[in-house]
Amino acid sequence: MFALADCNNFFVSCERVFRPDLQGKPVIVLSSNDGCAIARSNEAKAIGIKMGDPYFKIRSLVKQHQVTVFSGNMALYGDLSQRVRWVLEEFAPAIEVYSIDEAFLDLRGLKNIDFDQYAKAISQRCWKLTSIPVSVGIAPTKTLAKIASKLCKQYPKLKGGCYMHRPEDIEKVLRKYSIEDVWGIGRRSATKLRAMGIHTAFDYTQLPEHLVRKMFGVTGVRTWKELHGVPCIAFEQGFEVKQSICVSRSFSTEIHQVKELQEQVANFASSMAEKLRKQGSSASEMVVFAYTNRFKESAPQTYANALVPFSTPTSDARLIVAKAVAAIREIFKEGYGYKKAGVVATKIVDDAQIMPSLFEDSTLIEREHKITSALDEINQTYGKGTIKLAVQGSGKIKTTSENQSPHYTTLWSDLPQVTL
Repeated sequence: MFALADCNNFFVSCERVFRPDLQGKPVIVLSSNDGCAIARSNEAKAIGIKMGDPYFKIRSLVKQHQVTVFSGNMALYGDLSQRVRWVLEEFAPAIEVYSIDEAFLDLRGLKNIDFDQYAKAISQRCWKLTSIPVSVGIAPTKTLAKIASKLCKQYPKLKGGCYMHRPEDIEKVLRKYSIEDVWGIGRRSATKLRAMGIHTAFDYTQLPEHLVRKMFGVTGVRTWKELHGVPCIAFEQGFEVKQSICVSRSFSTEIHQVKELQEQVANFASSMAEKLRKQGSSASEMVVFAYTNRFKESAPQTYANALVPFSTPTSDARLIVAKAVAAIREIFKEGYGYKKAGVVATKIVDDAQIMPSLFEDSTLIEREHKITSALDEINQTYGKGTIKLAVQGSGKIKTTSENQSPHYTTLWSDLPQVTL
């Protein structure tokens, strides 16, 4: 059996941990630069706010229904996500982190367990220790477990846990489950299936396997078999290693000076390097880009990017930042107002698979690794940005976050205060 633990409206739930007065009230969380809605409470969904709605378009709705608005606080959400994972690790011999708000649990070694009660116990334990509502679905495959977890959100009487295993129950659920919502079925595939009269997950299971293979290849067959209760998607213990990492932001105001733009890109590059190190990998290439405000039609427009290869895959912040700054200086054009910039790590490889060049000094590589590790340890102990490269300037990314909550669990200065 597999379990999927899915945090309900996660970013909103994180904000409510420290604002219990917002329970039962409409709440939304905005993306970087307060651009659009990226998380909504059930109450906000009920009044018509959709995922991805630009904030400027829903301001009147927000005001009319007194919706509480938060700017994204990713440091807080990441920390609370870790706390939820610590709880989940108590219940399974192995855990696969799928995203910041989802994790699979491998329950195949557990026997003589009432899995329905087990799912509810996991949910209740998460709520007790973290105050984050978590829906837990248990089923014979990972795809069915995801469907079971969604049932918990639709039916409160399940009390946060659903064990879906009997063939007749699975068929009943799949007959009502929209094909677009099936894990592994993309938007294009769903459109193609609907044109064929395939509207539900059950309809998909009734297709001949050879037709599924012909239309959607191995991936489609894997999903088809999973819906039939045959496990086909491998369980990857730990974190899913990203094949590309992008760090980018839209700026609160346009940037016209190369010095200011390179500071922003330096911070993006440093953050990207940190993400690489956290997953134990390195990048073989990096793309650096910047572009103007395409919605400001009266202003001159440009989109510039540069591909930066590394002779040996790296996660060294100093090298990555230096290359990124050099690239942005090269593609920068005077007379343009840059609204967004970013860096993308590509061709990512596991650190254990890196073959150093014959012409590189191994002692120098070891020295660089020790320096980077020391910097990471200091920043983890005393706070992000305690030590940074001079080219990063103040270390602040130029974004608008007018409604950001305190960093309750990640900054000493923002620790909650209790008054007796």
